[in-house]
Amino acid sequence: MTQALNDIDQATADRLIGAVAHDIADDPFPVKGLDHVLFLVGNAKQAAHYYSTAFGMTCVAFRGPEQGFRDYAEYVLTSGAARFVFRGAVRPDAADAQHVARHSDGVVDIALEVPDVDTAFAYAVKQGATPHTEPTDVSDEHGTVRHAAIETYGDTRHTLIDRSRYTGPFLPGFVARSPIVDRSAAIAAGVQPKRYFQAVDHVVGNVELGKMDHWVEFYKRVMGFTNMAEFVGDDIATDYSALMSKVVASGTRKVKFPLNEPAVARKKSQIDEYLEFYDGPGAQHIAIATNDILASVDAMRAAGVEFLDTPDSYYDDPELRARIGTVRVPIEELKSRKILVDRDEDGYLLQIFTKPVQDRPTVFFELIERHGSLGFGKGNFKALFEAIEREQDARGNL
Repeated sequence: MTQALNDIDQATADRLIGAVAHDIADDPFPVKGLDHVLFLVGNAKQAAHYYSTAFGMTCVAFRGPEQGFRDYAEYVLTSGAARFVFRGAVRPDAADAQHVARHSDGVVDIALEVPDVDTAFAYAVKQGATPHTEPTDVSDEHGTVRHAAIETYGDTRHTLIDRSRYTGPFLPGFVARSPIVDRSAAIAAGVQPKRYFQAVDHVVGNVELGKMDHWVEFYKRVMGFTNMAEFVGDDIATDYSALMSKVVASGTRKVKFPLNEPAVARKKSQIDEYLEFYDGPGAQHIAIATNDILASVDAMRAAGVEFLDTPDSYYDDPELRARIGTVRVPIEELKSRKILVDRDEDGYLLQIFTKPVQDRPTVFFELIERHGSLGFGKGNFKALFEAIEREQDARGNL
């Protein structure tokens, strides 16, 4: 049941995230795709339940004290090609417990699938990356996974994984687990439950003032990524706050990392607020790709997910309507759900952003539905930042 529910054709996933044709054999640091995103959280059981119910994900694997891993409980959740891991300490002296105390819930590892761990790790270190974990094998009755890890901004790292010799539910030591939300009755009745999203489109990192170009150069030098876009000046500012952003991506565009830094402005930007409450650089938000953003927003909102508000004036602007042209649903349908829309030379996209998903104003999510566009909603930046500023002002942090 779980397998059928979460399988997704790779070509479908690639289309949803705007991947492009590219031979990774030509790359000095070939990346097959994003393997998983690891969250450190204060309570993994509750986090797994929240993402199962509110985000429609399916729990497929678990590892904890029952499997001999005494310090942590870890739940693996999937939605189509997307895979999140939630790790919570069960002992107060566990190393990751201090990470959560400092940062609150957040992303510590953006793991990448590579065809050759040793070659990728050696290249990265030679190009100046700081090693976190040397290449090593881990095995169980399902086979062997080889992995290594390098450090990046803040306490974030990239684990490099080759799972080509492994058939288990996730990694050695993990056991298959039944879904937290039981959808078997619907499946038995012939109704295939709809996923709210099918893949991870991109992961956004926030870094300190003056460090954006440093990390852009890091990804270009260490991982062979290329500059995909950059946003500076009036493109990415309001009357009160500003930031700068550049996007680096793998050759296939399956892995995309926008990197933000604050810019000098009259008041505190969303990046300043994040850096203060996260206590340093880290992953700000995860964009998840859906093939039906209207249905996803309706279902997630009904399950309790809070989204940023957009004033009706955004949708009533004749310049917006002229620039956007025809999209797959009437503007009034987007207006009723507060979904943003943008068009570029390649097509258009629909997007919406959640409020922070924990008490600190740090990590949040973006839902994105692409129709040809390879961009990031540049035309929506002003409306988005104004919505974030309204939330900052309510918190007393603007």
